[in-house]
Amino acid sequence: MSAAPDRAAYLASQSLTVLVPVYNEEESLGQFVVEMDKFLAKTPVPTTVLFVNDGSTDGSLAILRDVCRQKPQYEFISLSQNRGLSTAVKAGIDHARTTLIGYIDSDIQTTPLDFLTFFEFFPEFDMVNGIRAKRQDTFVKKMSSLVANTVRRTLINDGIQDTGCPLKIIKTEHARRIPLFHGMHRFLGALVQLQGGQVKQLPVRHFPRFAGTAKYNLWNRAWKPLVDTFGFRWIRSRWKNYEIGEAHRQEVGAAANVGK
Repeated sequence: MSAAPDRAAYLASQSLTVLVPVYNEEESLGQFVVEMDKFLAKTPVPTTVLFVNDGSTDGSLAILRDVCRQKPQYEFISLSQNRGLSTAVKAGIDHARTTLIGYIDSDIQTTPLDFLTFFEFFPEFDMVNGIRAKRQDTFVKKMSSLVANTVRRTLINDGIQDTGCPLKIIKTEHARRIPLFHGMHRFLGALVQLQGGQVKQLPVRHFPRFAGTAKYNLWNRAWKPLVDTFGFRWIRSRWKNYEIGEAHRQEVGAAANVGK
């Protein structure tokens, strides 16, 4: 049997939640929904968009409420206070109810339409990670990301070219096992690999920021990733996997009825 029918059969049994962390992005959210709607019209699997409001202090939450009231494919959860990108991503993973979990930023520097090419690599791979081609960022932002990526690859040798690319799809079974720690979002590919998962990397389009301001600077793009990398090395040195060799499980409720 050819690979195409196998993939078609696999996708027919799948569903996708696209996580969208939001922190003070009121200027971008309207256009983001316009772009996401284009993807929703073409996606080959049932898809839900899950906004994760990370304690925004502008009008973002009000916009999210309005969007989710009007559009049935959109949902949101809102953290009680700002906890950072890693926590927002993990909260989204914990609340997703689908077999695949995607991730995209709300600043529209990447397009959700590029997700369509990601589906071509499932189920062979467990995660597809974008690589931002021809990045439309400032010189400082590009150089700090280059340094951070180079240091990370040198220290942990994960082979992930652009771990900061905000365009990913992960099988939920792998995403659920990712632990929450500071800077976790920088190591999603490496954490899937720790579980024995396979990661595919694909070039994706990149655009100038639509509106608003970046939430990162040279400090949290260079020094913090370096510190987080040493933290990841500690986690990796103690990581354990297991496989079930044999089991006998009662159906739910069956054991409670024994002897009655």
